[in-house]
Amino acid sequence: MTDHRPGPDGGPRVLILGGTAQARQLAAALAADPAARVVTSLAGRVARPRLPHGETRVGGFGGPDGLARWLRAEHIGAVVDATHPFATRISASAVRACALAGTPLLVLRRPGWVAGAGDVWHRVPDLGAAAAALPRLGTRAMLTTGRQSLAAFAPLAGIFFLIRTVDPPQPPLPADRVLLLDRGPYTVDGERALMRAHAIDVLVTKDSGGDETSAKLVAARELGLPVLMVDRAAAPSAPTVADVDAALTWLADLGVAAGAQPG
Repeated sequence: MTDHRPGPDGGPRVLILGGTAQARQLAAALAADPAARVVTSLAGRVARPRLPHGETRVGGFGGPDGLARWLRAEHIGAVVDATHPFATRISASAVRACALAGTPLLVLRRPGWVAGAGDVWHRVPDLGAAAAALPRLGTRAMLTTGRQSLAAFAPLAGIFFLIRTVDPPQPPLPADRVLLLDRGPYTVDGERALMRAHAIDVLVTKDSGGDETSAKLVAARELGLPVLMVDRAAAPSAPTVADVDAALTWLADLGVAAGAQPG
């Protein structure tokens, strides 16, 4: 079992597996809580990440066994997995590591998007299915599935891609493309103008959820464009909450936070 006593330099420690807006909000609330200490782990895949409040570490742990050893050595009292909904590898590793170390684990996962009136969504289970379905829906695609997913679309011919990523992607890439390096949050006006400027006739995205990147869905609805939506994989087998308030309550009940409110 994990030693839940305070670390040698202060009070209880909470590890946030971060990289999302929710992770930063949680870290800010815990950093303002005198009863808690927080460290956020970032995967290191983004060149200039938005850094959270509190301590930060960057890079992997060496798999579940390495993470379990780190949890014990650092006197971590609880882990909150607030990674991106599609970061399935680290989520699976966290489940295994916390079981090995006896450390309580909570998944903080924002809800997925839900189609509304006027939306024309086509849900697919994975990127391969998205690439297979795309030629039937349009020839000028706005692609916002992340830089590590582009290989699935590289073989497609006869389709123009407006590819938006935070950092430059690595080959293979679609041949007919324009690359836009940018990060959210975005506005509906900006997304609408971008789609019109490139004559986009289909949007391809992942069901990430959240408000920072949802403007593209509103713009697609207003323009009458189909949306090819890649579904999430199954959620990790751990207690799960949808918002920061619920995560703070869980940590307070566990005794590693005083119940601070989000900043």
